[in-house]
Formats: sequence, C-alpha cells, structure tokens
Amino acid sequence: MKKWMAVCALLLISSFIPRLVWAQAVGGYAAGCQFDSQALPLQGPGFKVIRASRERFYGQPALINYLQVLGKKVQQAQLPSMLIADIAMERGGPFPYGHRSHQTGLDADIWLRSPPVPAHQLEDIPEIDMVNHSLYTLTRHFKDQQRQLIALAATDPRVSRIFVHPLIKQAMCQAYPHAPWLPRLRPWYGHSGHFHVRLHCPKEDIHCVPQAPAPPGTGCGSELTSWLKDKTGALSTTGSRTPYRPELPLRCQSWVKQ
Repeated sequence: MKKWMAVCALLLISSFIPRLVWAQAVGGYAAGCQFDSQALPLQGPGFKVIRASRERFYGQPALINYLQVLGKKVQQAQLPSMLIADIAMERGGPFPYGHRSHQTGLDADIWLRSPPVPAHQLEDIPEIDMVNHSLYTLTRHFKDQQRQLIALAATDPRVSRIFVHPLIKQAMCQAYPHAPWLPRLRPWYGHSGHFHVRLHCPKEDIHCVPQAPAPPGTGCGSELTSWLKDKTGALSTTGSRTPYRPELPLRCQSWVKQ
C-alpha cells in the first residue's frame, strides 16, 4: 500500500512539474516558456556559439538536434563554421531586452558573416550587415557561402519559417527559383546580418501554440514585391532595450522571471 501511495504521489507531482515528464515548449513563440531545455555545446562540428555570457543557448531537444545536424551539413559542404547567437534562456520566457520571440526554445539566430573567428573574439564579435541600407542593395559580404548556408538551413522539414531581409529573400528566389523550401523563407526587416530559424511545434507538445501557416506559393512574387517597395525597415543591429513583458500561459508564470 505504501509503495502504491508513493507512486501516486509521484504521478501527482509530475503533473504539476512538466520537466519531470519530458521536454516541452509551452505557449507561443513570443509568449511562452520551456521545460527540460538542453544547452547547445558552445562549439561542435560546423558551429560555434557567440556571446555565451548571455546564457541564451538553451533550446528544446528538436532545435538542439537541428542545429547540430545543420552544423555537420555545413562542415560537409566545406563552409565556415556557422555562428549561433540567441536561442532562448534555460526556462524560456521573454529576454531582459532584445527579441520578443525566442521564448519556447524553438527559435535560433544564425549569423551570416563567414570569415573564421578566433575563439577569444566570440564574445565581442560584431555582426556584419549584408545590406547597404542607403542604396538598398546587398553588399559584397553576401556571397555564395551565405546563400548555401541559408539553403542548407531551410531544407529540414522541421523548419516552420526562416526570417530574412527582403533583399536576401529576393537573392534566394533568384538563386534557387524552383527550390521546394522557398516558402519557408519569410521576408522580415531587422534580419540583414543574420537569419532567424523557427521550428514547428513538436507534435507531442500539446501546449505549444503554432504560428499560422505561411501563405501558399514561393513568396517570390507580389508578396515579395510589396516588401521591397517598403524601404523603411530597421537595421539588423538595432534591438530594443525596453523589456517586453507579455501575458504568459499560466504554466509559465511561476516558472520564469519577468
């Protein structure tokens, strides 16, 4: 009887503490948290984590696996190691500053700069903008290496969206006009020095709120044209220092600090 009571108590406790059961993404990308997150190693085949002191390198197992698999593809393609910036905090939730998303461990920023970076510079390395915002053209820094990296990142079916600057979306449409993954590349300002990968909610995460499906088509036609006509987007290096404090799901409110 005592043994059975202990089992029942454990089951009751686990229903209130999801991390004792399995890793979970809870809520939406811009209003949520995560349980049982995993830390991405600071370095591995084909990738390096930058600005590690921020401790924003935690994600759901699906995202950590995605980044490690992508790193191996990058290495096999003989591309420079990709630089991985913000993923999420250990428990998720909103950052003290910067992004509004990156809260459920399913988002990751990957920089587009390709020159090799010494280990001692990974903390303070500057981002390289791929767009001349005055002339509204891509700079000399956006080369075939950048196109290959984005293409490799977009091929995984776990990817829901990859946010890129409209000019970068246009360049990918021109380089890969028939690629089946083109719809996953979504134009969005503020992504001219890096791209933002967002994975689908894992099927088993019933408390994860998915984003609405992307519009049908490649996104290379009239939709892209409307983005290209609007040249008022913010620079990729501009990040809000104002804390973003959304209303979090009940399960997250006592789990993350706001």
